[in-house]
Amino acid sequence: MLTLASKLKREDGGKPSRASATSDSTHRVSIRDRLLTKEVADLEGHLPTTCKANFPDEDKLHHFHLAVSPDEGYYQSGRFQFEINVPEAYNMVPPKVKCLTRIWHPNIAETGEICLSLLREHSIDGTGWAPTRSLKDLLNFDDPLNIDAAEHHLRDKVRSDFCTHSIPHYRSFTRMQTSTQAH
Repeated sequence: MLTLASKLKREDGGKPSRASATSDSTHRVSIRDRLLTKEVADLEGHLPTTCKANFPDEDKLHHFHLAVSPDEGYYQSGRFQFEINVPEAYNMVPPKVKCLTRIWHPNIAETGEICLSLLREHSIDGTGWAPTRSLKDLLNFDDPLNIDAAEHHLRDKVRSDFCTHSIPHYRSFTRMQTSTQAH
């Protein structure tokens, strides 16, 4: 699947002369792409069975989708799509992650933005992105963005009927959003 990896191996195996390397800059591979070749293979090897990575273009490891289908908890049986874009300055800057599925979640805004200290270059709590991080670190969400959903979650966390309370709230929220967008 990793066509970029095979390209890197071909380049390393048949090292071009300096003259041909400078005349053909299309064979140069960025630091980001070299890192992603290793990290994507590592990520795919460590993904839980409830997650699946999808690369729309196998030559562009910097843009992919992650499908998450929880098998337990509040979101059991749901299917949530995330879009991950890794900027050229990676790994000095974090990847950009967006939730493509509408969801009522403390860490996800209505527009799909995700609040996670890890996705910030600088964070107050000191847990922001660092060059020592990798794509595998993206699988941990613990920093609320949607305050209403977080408060709702915390208030009803001890109740076994959280879904009974959150689903109607989510449905009314979705109806309100839909009617607002229709006008």
